[in-house]
Amino acid sequence: MEKKINLIAKDIDKNLRVDVFINKKENNLSRTRIKNLILSKKLKINNKIVINPSKKISQNDRVVLNIPEPKKISLKPFKYKLDIVYEDEDLIVINKPSGIVIHPGAGNFDKTIVNALINYNKNSLSTVGDKFRPGIVHRIDKNTSGLIVVAKNNISHENLSNQFSKHTIKRIYHLLIWGKLRPSKGKIETLITRSSKNRQLMEVSRLKGKKAVTNYKTIEVFENRNTPTLSLVECKLETGRTHQIRVHMNYLGHSIVGDDKYKKKFKKIKNINPSLEKKLMNLNRQFLHAKTIGFIHPKKNKEMVFNSILPHDLEIILEMLRNTY
Repeated sequence: MEKKINLIAKDIDKNLRVDVFINKKENNLSRTRIKNLILSKKLKINNKIVINPSKKISQNDRVVLNIPEPKKISLKPFKYKLDIVYEDEDLIVINKPSGIVIHPGAGNFDKTIVNALINYNKNSLSTVGDKFRPGIVHRIDKNTSGLIVVAKNNISHENLSNQFSKHTIKRIYHLLIWGKLRPSKGKIETLITRSSKNRQLMEVSRLKGKKAVTNYKTIEVFENRNTPTLSLVECKLETGRTHQIRVHMNYLGHSIVGDDKYKKKFKKIKNINPSLEKKLMNLNRQFLHAKTIGFIHPKKNKEMVFNSILPHDLEIILEMLRNTY
């Protein structure tokens, strides 16, 4: 059945954006979800359909938002062993390996984390989002490994989405970059938008895009006559824009080792251990790992923090770098 939210604006609510007004009254609905419903013509103000999420409301406005019944999911199960770090009746935390995408999309509708989740338990995933993304609150790139949280019901999905919208989710990544950062730690604040040259890529812009904030610090620098200069870096995200860390590192002139999309051209490396060179050049993924994720549990209302170790293919490169001194 379709759910209907009926609200009357009071004096203190006037001049609020309608999406903000609804979110304040119904905080189990994320701003993104409200915005999408408005754009889908599910909002009426004083019996007139409104499709502008930023429309300001007046005192005594009657605001009605229709929330349609979730669509039935018809995705093909994929027999794939998920690395489940934690699970309860509301959510699952998964350690995703490199090489698999989160949800179905162009060119890949069957062999994704979503299809694996359908195979694992198709009746226990949230259904409020895109019909091809049941349970998916956020994502990491195909060739990035690490932790993601999946919602098992709609209440948890809305709650976690709200935490992402408010940038209160703790997300820490480890990465290996070419060169060394100056200063060695800091905060990157830019706008990120889709590239005008390649629609599959993102880029930093001065004029348009979404605000992106990355806090970084150098953990370890590898610099001697037997290795190229490389740095192990930790990034803590305040926002979660598409390819954010990859774009920000490239913006600073230090692309991530193994990144085939955001990379600088490097001169041939001299005097390098052949085994190390082979590992660096043949890495079929970016050296980027979602190490930590933390959030407030949607039902238990307590902070939960999960950590994961670097996958073997990344850890072995660090061991080789440390052994070249």
